[in-house]
Amino acid sequence: MDTKTKRLALLVVSCSAVGVILGGSASWAESDRCWAAKEVTNDCLTTDPLVKTMQGMSTGLIAGFTAAVAAAWQIKHDE
Repeated sequence: MDTKTKRLALLVVSCSAVGVILGGSASWAESDRCWAAKEVTNDCLTTDPLVKTMQGMSTGLIAGFTAAVAAAWQIKHDE
């Protein structure tokens, strides 16, 4: 594997990992905020917080991967 391929792989992996962490944290915080509200909605009662967190993590993974690909494309385009 050449250096450019290693850099691209590192960029994709690191952006995806950051996306997973941020997406999961944001979803978890929203679940806590939902339970702390004055009026708890039906969505709070029926949705498992773990499922919400996993949805946030998967969204973060997709967003991080997309950001890495876009950044790599932009760098390649500028060269």
